Amino acid sequence: MRYRTLGRTGLAVSVIGFGASPLGNEFGEADPSAGERAVHAAIASGINFFDVAPYYGRTLAEERLGQALEGKRSQVILATKCGRYDIDQFDFSASRVFRSTEESLRRLKSDYVDLLHVHDVEFGDVTQIVNETLPALEEIRRQGKARFIGITGYSLGVLARIASAAPVSTILSYCRSNLLVGDLDTRLRPFAAEHGIGLINASPLHMGIWTPQGPPSWHPAAPEVLAAARTAVNFLQSSSIPPARFALRYCLDSSPVATTLVGMATEDQVKENLAALDHPNNPEMLKHIQQILAPVRNRIWPSGRIENRDNGLH
Repeated sequence: MRYRTLGRTGLAVSVIGFGASPLGNEFGEADPSAGERAVHAAIASGINFFDVAPYYGRTLAEERLGQALEGKRSQVILATKCGRYDIDQFDFSASRVFRSTEESLRRLKSDYVDLLHVHDVEFGDVTQIVNETLPALEEIRRQGKARFIGITGYSLGVLARIASAAPVSTILSYCRSNLLVGDLDTRLRPFAAEHGIGLINASPLHMGIWTPQGPPSWHPAAPEVLAAARTAVNFLQSSSIPPARFALRYCLDSSPVATTLVGMATEDQVKENLAALDHPNNPEMLKHIQQILAPVRNRIWPSGRIENRDNGLH
């Protein structure tokens, strides 16, 4: 395993992080025992960064991760979130943040988390997040219940706006640094580097696009993006190259982040993701895949409040 320092936190995180949302059945029914074995296999392999949220499985992912980490909590860097609790249920008030954190700690069977994030900030009022939500997280940090605080979201512009107005240690974004979209590097990396903020990349598989079974029915990408990606996936499979491994390796090679989170719920998925460390992508193959994707590269979808959304192309 390789490790990188997460901004100025001093935390050395594994370059592959364990995304725990699949433990909460977010991408299909997950077997709890298999999920626990996956967590243990990941730790044994050197994966030390685990990310979860009360939103994932509507608290189920936290419960299952907490169970799996019993006796192993000291071996991991644990991150969770607050502010989002269902598809359209958000509450960024200080009172809810305090209550949510206590609930998460109970489910995770821990006295503290290493990293506490405000979840999907583009769905909130920026003024409230800056003046109420993040000060509440800072109080939680002072109480010793979180070592560091940060923000997450899809829209890069609002992430930078919030981080400019309030101190955060980390920023997590998803589907913005992978084979299909690469503007995390151009839009957020210089800002983060200047301010010593650690960057976390999530969804290197673009929420299931780079898998043999393809994305879930609710995937928000445009039809032409899905079609181009399917062509690329089929080409990789015809060449006996696992598309998920190829997509993850691309992120490990090109993304300017400390860690890339990929969802896992079985030991086989852990092994497949770890294989990306030992299988560099063939340059000619990568060039061909990039040619297939060029017409739809950097297409994004609207997310959050209108005033917080990024424009459609970058």
